[in-house]
Amino acid sequence: VQTKWKKRFDSSYCSARQLEFYINFVLFVHRHLVPLRMISAILFVNTKGDIVIARFYKDDVNRKTADAFRHDVIAAKNTSCPVKHIDNCSYCYVRHLDMYIVAMTRTNANSGMIFQYMYDLIDVFKAYFGGQFDEDSIRENFVLIYELLDEMMDHGYPQIVSPSVLEQFIKVGHLKSKKAQKRKDKKAAQDDQITAEITGAIDWRQPGFYKYKKNEVFIDVLESVNLLLSNRRAVLRSDVSGKIVMKTYLTGMPECQFGMNDKISMEREAESKRDARRQPAKSKRQTPGIGLDDCTFHRCVRLGKFDSDRVISFIPPDGEFDLMKYRISQSINLPFQVIPIVSEHGRSRIEYEVKIKGNFSAKLSATNVILRIPCPKHTSKTNVKVGSGKCKYDPNLSCLVWKLGKFPGTASYVLRGEVHLVALIKDVAWSRPPITMDFQVPMYTSSGLHVRFLKVNEKNNYHTVKWVRYVTRAGTYQIRI
Repeated sequence: VQTKWKKRFDSSYCSARQLEFYINFVLFVHRHLVPLRMISAILFVNTKGDIVIARFYKDDVNRKTADAFRHDVIAAKNTSCPVKHIDNCSYCYVRHLDMYIVAMTRTNANSGMIFQYMYDLIDVFKAYFGGQFDEDSIRENFVLIYELLDEMMDHGYPQIVSPSVLEQFIKVGHLKSKKAQKRKDKKAAQDDQITAEITGAIDWRQPGFYKYKKNEVFIDVLESVNLLLSNRRAVLRSDVSGKIVMKTYLTGMPECQFGMNDKISMEREAESKRDARRQPAKSKRQTPGIGLDDCTFHRCVRLGKFDSDRVISFIPPDGEFDLMKYRISQSINLPFQVIPIVSEHGRSRIEYEVKIKGNFSAKLSATNVILRIPCPKHTSKTNVKVGSGKCKYDPNLSCLVWKLGKFPGTASYVLRGEVHLVALIKDVAWSRPPITMDFQVPMYTSSGLHVRFLKVNEKNNYHTVKWVRYVTRAGTYQIRI
């Protein structure tokens, strides 16, 4: 081969050194740059193992390689691990209803990015299929899916994963809105805008597309509190998983700054105020604020700005999105205190006394408060009295279901009763499962997090109406008896 190419290059007055350079360059590209392609193929496989759609981006995998996923994963019912390595090929997959989305690669690819791409793929398909994504919707939209796969990935690299950008040049089905119909005559101008959105840094918001008579922002701070309390009233585990959901209906391209009472932000603000007043730091006095164990942000947030100044700065998408998710495990305010006393009298009777008290302000009220108090499976009769609400025995769950409905803050109620048991031939010890709770407390956060400010700056300098709502719900709230 080298001799053949040497003759060609010699005829073109190319030296042997140049020929060697070209050959080494081609080998370098083939060995190092080509394998950098991340995904070799995307498969859509049903629960029977049939490949409904396959899109191959590299020639290092084929149908036979794809069939290995059916034999070694689906047929073997070995779907516990989301990443499988079979014959020097890695299979990353997620399941949605009756479909598996499988990404194949032979290189040491970034698995986190692959999974993010597959979840974005599901969101895009849902947007195009009217919220449905199953085998039937895939079979009905073969051509559209191949178009989307070609636009969303180029040679194994994810490119466009935003439905708002894709809808500008692939307009079918449920994405044809009235606004899109009115803008048909502006297609030429939109083409330039699409290019800017694809290549630009802000693909979640398009300049000049959003106009509202009333500019509003809705902020929801949603928290789920988890608790595991021992039978001696010791806290074994407690944490809060929360997220901040925003709904923005703003004109133009607004710059937003969001502030909350996290500990680091409060300390930096207090320090800057002391520096401005030239006052010494008071080491004994602690700055109020909550400590975040970890947090993640929407991709619109400027992470560099947050790391340096602890300011959440962003240009928001239009509509609803999760601005931030966080977890807190220190200084948690438990909304309810439950004190159970369960006494077993022989093999035939169990006495219950369960007291519940609200630990939040009397100005607030919890809703949908439900306690599930476990009973032995061989329960035959129950006799229960409650201070408020209703209580019934559920034989399917083997528990007393105490529904309190609306629960005022600082209120306290007691359940008293007894359970009669069927005599068993074999004496089996009762495992005593924990009491579980469901509840919802509006305008309350167990972590103590609250919104300090939201600044909206836009060149039109319009007035923005801002709404804030807090909701704390029960996650895994358990009290051992």
